[in-house]
Amino acid sequence: MMRQSRVFLKTFFRPAACMLIVQCIAVFCFAQPDRWQQRVKYFMDIDMNVVNNRFDGKQHLEYSNHSPDTLRKIFYHLYWNAFQPNSMMDNRSRVLGQTLINDNPDWDDRVRDRILHLTPAEIGYQRILSLKMNGVEQPFKVEETILEVTLTKPILPNSTVNLDMEFEAQVPLQIRRSGRDNPETQVRYSMSQWYPKLCEYDYAGWHPTPYVGREFYGVWGDFDVKIRIDKTYILGGTGYLQNPNQIGYGYESPGTKIIRPKGEKLTWHFYAPNVHDFVWAADPEFKHASKKIREGLTLHVLYKTNKTPEKKWLNILDQAALALPFIEKTFGPYPYKQYSFINGGDGGMEYPMATLLKDSGGWMHEFMHSWNQGMLGTNELKYPWMDEGFTQYAGARVWGYLNKDTSDDQIYKNEYNHYFSLAKSNLQEPLSTYADFYNTNMGYNLSVYYKGAVFMVQLGYIVGDQVLDRILLEYYREWRFKHPNADDFFRVAEKVSDLQLDWYKDFWINSIKTVDYGIDSLWEVNGKTRIRLRMIGKVPMPLDVLLQFKDGSREMAYIPQYLMFGSKPVEDKSIPRIVYEPWKWTSPDYEFEINHRLTDLKEIEIDPSHRMADLNRGNNRLELKW
Repeated sequence: MMRQSRVFLKTFFRPAACMLIVQCIAVFCFAQPDRWQQRVKYFMDIDMNVVNNRFDGKQHLEYSNHSPDTLRKIFYHLYWNAFQPNSMMDNRSRVLGQTLINDNPDWDDRVRDRILHLTPAEIGYQRILSLKMNGVEQPFKVEETILEVTLTKPILPNSTVNLDMEFEAQVPLQIRRSGRDNPETQVRYSMSQWYPKLCEYDYAGWHPTPYVGREFYGVWGDFDVKIRIDKTYILGGTGYLQNPNQIGYGYESPGTKIIRPKGEKLTWHFYAPNVHDFVWAADPEFKHASKKIREGLTLHVLYKTNKTPEKKWLNILDQAALALPFIEKTFGPYPYKQYSFINGGDGGMEYPMATLLKDSGGWMHEFMHSWNQGMLGTNELKYPWMDEGFTQYAGARVWGYLNKDTSDDQIYKNEYNHYFSLAKSNLQEPLSTYADFYNTNMGYNLSVYYKGAVFMVQLGYIVGDQVLDRILLEYYREWRFKHPNADDFFRVAEKVSDLQLDWYKDFWINSIKTVDYGIDSLWEVNGKTRIRLRMIGKVPMPLDVLLQFKDGSREMAYIPQYLMFGSKPVEDKSIPRIVYEPWKWTSPDYEFEINHRLTDLKEIEIDPSHRMADLNRGNNRLELKW
């Protein structure tokens, strides 16, 4: 049961907890020079009944309004109300299932029409029993997955209020991400989106987004969560376990004798600083292993072996330990003290400090979400390509490092092939499309994951890979814990590269135009060779054109795109580079001249690195056989 606020504070500010808070606030303040952020502190007491799959909850929420605005309403997410017949999620899934792609219904296979057939004991719900602000009851109404509260007294700028809520919930049968008794994993409880969650209010206003199927956006804050559950259950999730020597199950200090309190239930007490969500999972048959990576960081894995062998689960810990130094060098430091890979959910789904995994595959992608979703926290519904696309790129890059792949052709082959199939279909929509509004599930997946990943690789082609690495670290440094948007990323990229890049955003993100360049013709004039290139697609690009000669020498002709107002640095110093006049995108043809006779040429190739997403690479290379 929830204690009174003053007792919470007394418990909360223990010396160890204070140290965490001070460190967290220092990081948070360092990252906040030019954009305000709302702030929350959740204190939750949960009493779980594993027989009827319901729990009672008490939530004390301290909400700090750091905005310049007076707030007369607030909104909460009630995600589990989506798991009821005829909900928006149910309707949307069934409507998309009527769309045929290659004669197959465009279902989300995890949902299909399953919600429609849930019985009263299988549906999910979150019911609000009472809500008070500063001790005063507040009127509210429930609009399916959104709780709208019209405040009796407004929340003024730069003020903090206390919100106390009592609620009850029923865990739905596993349908999408969260739920119970997954038929594939046989995990009892995958507890994501499980609590009434305050909606984000940012520079663009409130974001009371109904839960239709895509992903999430939340307020940065601290979570103090106590979960009372049958003592046979083993838990993993976001945050640091505060009572490990009372809990045991592999969390205890080495050599500690576990002394559990009497009774049929245990209370698991977690604390998570500076996160925007909290997930947990529970099962009486979980196995728990951990690996201390360095002082102050431990990785955990909680798993069942009915589908996936134990050695595959344990291998995640070893692989993650090998990858982490490269990850932090490339994308920025991991600031938390733990991360958990947990068997559960319906595939792979990321949360702060934890992921739910159907099996041991896909863990790298979810782990890399710790940067693009966990620490940067972009609005995933408005900018899904910045979340999934950047993470797809990062995961492929880290796998390339572990596998010792050296070329982009090897590392990102899957991403480019998926994008090419999208670009040649009729499913493509601009990446600026709101996540829930994509016309098809397939179009969404191919776009935000794969076109989003190609965006990043191709940016490396435009600015240079070494410059891209500097962009990634500066983006992390400047925008972690600040909910960056697309313009924020591009401004970092422009400042670091000293190039203009708004054209790239407009063509690649805001349109469905494609890249296609080709070699048109070659001829000789007065002992020099003229080369004509053609822009066939509608997305302008700078061009690397590699010239190879019969004597074994090579030369790189670099043609900047006029809209860049600059050039990328030399990437390969072993090949002499000549910079030509920029190509103005309004001209479909471009000619340049080299100081060699035509018969000296052996081969010419546009974009030899294959980082440019050229839709028809067949006309990029010409081999001359004299």
